[in-house]
Amino acid sequence: MEVQALLDALHIAERLKDETRHCYTSGGRREDVAEHSWRMALMAFWMKDEFPDVDIDKVIRMCLIHDLGECFTGDIPSFLKTAGDETKEDEALSAWVKSLPQPYAAEMAELYEEMNALKSPEAMLYKCIDKLEAVIQHNESDISTWAPNEYQLNLTYAEQQVQYSEYLTKLRAAMREDTLRKIEQAGGMPQ
Repeated sequence: MEVQALLDALHIAERLKDETRHCYTSGGRREDVAEHSWRMALMAFWMKDEFPDVDIDKVIRMCLIHDLGECFTGDIPSFLKTAGDETKEDEALSAWVKSLPQPYAAEMAELYEEMNALKSPEAMLYKCIDKLEAVIQHNESDISTWAPNEYQLNLTYAEQQVQYSEYLTKLRAAMREDTLRKIEQAGGMPQ
């Protein structure tokens, strides 16, 4: 990529460092979107031996770019995001991706298409990692930062998506146990 085009793209992507998410870190500050994407990529890297038939490098690329649309629209929690929000984000992201130099524009457009279809093993794994990382982050944050609906959500989020993989199902079960312990230590479910 030509130097100025690289800098221009990085300046847009840098917005994710300031775009906070609904989750909090274990240290008590709001997590940003860039941190979420980074840890997703790390999860994918560490799962490569569990998925030998999956192109983990592609999964890592998906993890790194999956929330770039939030550079333009901000982060909206999944339980509040509307179809209109998704359309607005998709349109802004698509326009930006088309403005990038080739071959990156084409590669990113292909990745987004594959990610949206959720049919390839890579897309299915990326999507599970996206959801699982959010649950892990909630389990690491202070429970006082949870919205009332997140108690139940943290117990069930991504359960259906992980069922295709024994490894992911075991990981989700272990995360559920972490959630149950956290809720119990806090005195139980909110009334």
